[in-house]
Amino acid sequence: TRSTPVVMQGITGRAGQSHFRLMRAYGTNIVAGVSPRSAGGNIDGVPLFGTCAEAIAATGAKASIMFVGAEQLLGAMEEAVAAGVTLIVTPTEGMPIHDALKAKRLTLDRKVIWIGPSTPGMVVPGEAKLGFLPNTTLAPGPLGIMSKSGTLSYESGYRLVQQGIGQSVWVGVGGDPVKGVRFADLVPFYAADSQTEAVLIIGEIGGAEEEEFAKAVVAHGLKKPAFALIAGRSAPEGVN
Repeated sequence: TRSTPVVMQGITGRAGQSHFRLMRAYGTNIVAGVSPRSAGGNIDGVPLFGTCAEAIAATGAKASIMFVGAEQLLGAMEEAVAAGVTLIVTPTEGMPIHDALKAKRLTLDRKVIWIGPSTPGMVVPGEAKLGFLPNTTLAPGPLGIMSKSGTLSYESGYRLVQQGIGQSVWVGVGGDPVKGVRFADLVPFYAADSQTEAVLIIGEIGGAEEEEFAKAVVAHGLKKPAFALIAGRSAPEGVN
């Protein structure tokens, strides 16, 4: 929500600075940035620290959004987990699969929620945004959205908003085979969330994540309407 303090790792890069300003303008409470080369400085009044541990100790941040390269992502996640964050969002594409496996085990063991990699992020519309979901696709409302696809989810969100249907919480789970949160993991949250009246998943062919979601709907006794849009006619060679 708007009050949740967030640290941003990779804030001083070109993409990092751009998305920092966009997220902050949306209402996200980014309280610190991490940049070893720029420690002691600031960006738009937000202080910069040399390590994630220093940033969290000084600000009490509970979440981290990371705009770092694919090869640096695992190290950044290890640093954030060691510092005590409880939520990590990683939009970075191309994370090596062995690194993703290590990150998955690390976050599971430490009970840290990991959204990503290759995610457009997550949003509580009208409150806070971690990532780069377009503002034109967002509006407060009753629909919980989970998406693998980026561009298809933007189009769907935009068209629904034009019809007066906004979102309670939107989570881009990303399309990588090894990732943090999956559709099924989020079913208990949406089932309990009083702002969510229905759930939509925007999937893609390949993998069994959509089938896992269907089983979780039954297992958790989800009483709210659940809808699925699965895109694609054929998978690339080697993808099941």
